[in-house]
Amino acid sequence: MKFDTPAGPNPIDRMRVVGKPFDRIDGPLKTTGTAPYAYERHNVAPNAAYGHVVGAAIAKGSIVKIDTDEAAMAPGVIAIVTVENAGVLGKGDFIHAPALAGTVVTHYHQAVALVVADTFEQARAAGALVRVDYTRTAGRFDLAREKSSAALAPTSPPTARGDFAEAFAGAPIRIDQTYTTPDQSHMMMEPHATIAAWAGDRLTVWTSVQTIDWARRDLAKILGMPKDNLKISSPYIGGGFGGKATAMADVVLAALGARAANRPVKVALARPMMVNGTVHRAATIQRLRIGAARDGRILAIGHETVSGNLPDGMVEPCTIQTPSLYAGNNRMTETRLALLDLPEASSMRAPGEAPGMMALEIAMDELAEVLEMDPVELRVRNDAKVHPGDGKRPFSTRALVPALRTGAQRFGWGNRNSKPAQVRDGRWLVGMGVASAIRGARTRTSGARAKLEPNGRVVIETDMTDIGTGSYTIIAQTAAEMMGLPLDRIDVRLGESDYPVTVGSVGQRGATSATSGVYAACVKLREAVVQRLGLNAADVSFDDGRVVSGDRRIALSDAARTGPLVGEDTVEFGEELGKIYAQEAFGAHFVEVGVDAYTGEVRLRRMLAVCAAGRILNPKTARSQVIGAMTMGAGAALMEELAVDKRFGFFVNHDLASYEVPVHADMPHMDVIFLEETDATISPMKAKGVGELGLSGVAPAIANAIYNATGVRVRDYPMTLDKHLAKLPSIA
Repeated sequence: MKFDTPAGPNPIDRMRVVGKPFDRIDGPLKTTGTAPYAYERHNVAPNAAYGHVVGAAIAKGSIVKIDTDEAAMAPGVIAIVTVENAGVLGKGDFIHAPALAGTVVTHYHQAVALVVADTFEQARAAGALVRVDYTRTAGRFDLAREKSSAALAPTSPPTARGDFAEAFAGAPIRIDQTYTTPDQSHMMMEPHATIAAWAGDRLTVWTSVQTIDWARRDLAKILGMPKDNLKISSPYIGGGFGGKATAMADVVLAALGARAANRPVKVALARPMMVNGTVHRAATIQRLRIGAARDGRILAIGHETVSGNLPDGMVEPCTIQTPSLYAGNNRMTETRLALLDLPEASSMRAPGEAPGMMALEIAMDELAEVLEMDPVELRVRNDAKVHPGDGKRPFSTRALVPALRTGAQRFGWGNRNSKPAQVRDGRWLVGMGVASAIRGARTRTSGARAKLEPNGRVVIETDMTDIGTGSYTIIAQTAAEMMGLPLDRIDVRLGESDYPVTVGSVGQRGATSATSGVYAACVKLREAVVQRLGLNAADVSFDDGRVVSGDRRIALSDAARTGPLVGEDTVEFGEELGKIYAQEAFGAHFVEVGVDAYTGEVRLRRMLAVCAAGRILNPKTARSQVIGAMTMGAGAALMEELAVDKRFGFFVNHDLASYEVPVHADMPHMDVIFLEETDATISPMKAKGVGELGLSGVAPAIANAIYNATGVRVRDYPMTLDKHLAKLPSIA
C-alpha cells in the first residue's frame, strides 16, 4: 500500500475499538513475571554457557598484549574471545565504535575480551584473571575545551531564512545566552542481554533490541554473514529509550562467544558496562539569540549548538525544532560536532528536541521577562500558520495555541505571580513554569501479516517491538477495528525477524507506522475474505464477528472454514505529503515547584501535559507514555548527569546508585490532556505518536518554574541546589 495522499474515510474512523482505553494485553504476563525477557528465556537454547565481558581500562590508546593463559585454566572456562581469534569484524550502519577492541582502544570499557564458562560466576572470576597491557595516549574528554575545533555536522546542515544578523542587531529587545545540558544515560531497567546459538552457518539470537531489522542488518554486517542466515527474536523489552536501537556489544559478543564455544552463550552487560560500553545522550553547549519587537513579535532567532562524539558518530541535533516552533522572518540554526574520545553518543528519547527545548524554552522565558509579558501570551503571539523555517508549507495540523490555552486554564495559570520569589508556602518558595512541546510527526515503511484462522481468531504477525509502550495492545485494537472483532479475538505476535519488517520502536515512529502496516495487511485480508465468500466488495462491512453485505450476515469464521486466509502488505510512506505539509506534533507543559528557602531543595508539586498528537489510539497507554516521559523530563531537569572524569575519559557514576533518576517519591500527581485531533496526512490511522512529545519541553518548564519561585536563573542542567543556593532570597 502506497500512502502518498491524505487518508479518506476508512474503518478506523468508526472508533469502536481504536481510541478506547483498553488495558495492555501483555500486562498480566509482565506483572506476573512470566513475560520472557531476553536473559530469562531458559528454554530456547538448552545448556547455554555464560559470557563475561572484560572492558578496556583506558579510554584511548592501544593494546600491547592480552594474556589469557591463567584465565583459560580457571574452573569451567570453555573459551575466551579476543581480537586475536574473533576473525575479521565489520561495522554496522548505526553504531560506529567496534563492539570488540582491536589493537586500538576507542573508548573506556570497550570490550577487549569475552570469557565463556559453564556458570556466570566462573566466567566472572576468570575474567578477573585476564591481563591486558596498554599504551595510553592523550584523549579529548572535555566538550567545552574542544568546542572551538567543532566542525559543522553534515547530518544536520545549517538553516537560514532572511537576514538574521541584521534583524537581531536592529531588534529593540535582545536575548543572547548560553545553556548547557550534560551527558545522560538511558538507564533502562532491563540490561543489554542476549542468548546466541549457531546451527552450522546459521545464527539465532534472543535479545533485547528495539528495531529488529536494524539489528539484523548491523549484526550481519559486523559478522560478515548473509542477513538471511540470521534470526532475531525480541518479543519483550524492558525499556530502551533509544539505547537498544540496534545490535549493541552484548549481541555481537554473544554471537562470537557461541561460535568460539560451539555452544549457546548468554551475555548480559553489567550496569557499568552498559553506561560506558554502549551509548548515551551527548552533552551540549547551546547559544540562543532572540530579537523581538516591543510587542513580543520575534524578529530574529538564532540557535547554535555543539555536541561531541567519536569520529563518524551522530550529532545531537538540538536545533531541529527551532525552524518549526515560532514565527519570525529572520532566522538561522547551526549544529557542530566536536571530536571526543568518550563512549559513543547516539539516540536517546526525543533526540534533538529534548535537549534543544531545554535551551530554547528558557530563552523564551527570559524574553518574556524582559518584555514584561506573560510567557503563555508570548508563545501565542508567535504562533505560525506556515512553517517558519521555509515560509511556505502549511502545517497539517498545529494545535500549539489550543494546548497552551487549555493547559493555562486547567492549571490555574492566571493565579501565577509574574514577579519571581513572591509566593511562599511555609519554608517553600513556590513558582509556576510553562514550556511548549514539539516533536516531528515521522513515519517509515512498515509491514504486517494478518491471518484468519478457522476458529474465527485473527493472528497478527509483525516484527514491531514493545518496549513497554503498549504496541501489543494498539496493534490488536487496529486489527479488531478492521476485522469487526472484539479485542479478545485478536492474537498479536511481535519481535521476530521472520515477520514482516517495520520501523520498530524508534523516533516516535512506531505506533503510527506499525499500526498502518497492520491496517494495510487487514485490508488485504478483508479482500481475501470477500473473495472467498463471493461477496460484492463495494457493499461489505465487518461488524460483530460477521461479514455484512446487503441482507446477508455471514460469520467471519466461515471464510476460513476450508483453511486459513492470509493478508500481508507493507505501507510505504511517500515523501510527497511532507513536501506539501509541515508535519509536527505539538503540546504544552505546565509545572509548579517548591524550593526550600533554607536548603535549595526542589520539589515538584504539580505537573500537566497537554498533547495534540493526531488520533490517540489508546488513551490509557498513551497517558502512560506521557507520564513516563514527564518523569524522564524531571530527571533531566533536576538530577540526571553523567559525570565525566576528564583525566581518564570515562563516566564515573556508571550505576543506578550514583546516576540519579526520579523515583516515586520525587514525582507529584501528573495530569495529561489529549486534544481532539486527527491528521489525515500522516497515515491511514491519522495518528502522530506521542511518546517523545511528552518529554520535549518538560525540563524547561521545571526550570522556568524554579526561576519564578526563586528569582535565580540557572542555565546549566541539571538544576541541582548548589547552582542557586547562594543566590536564594534572604529568609525573613
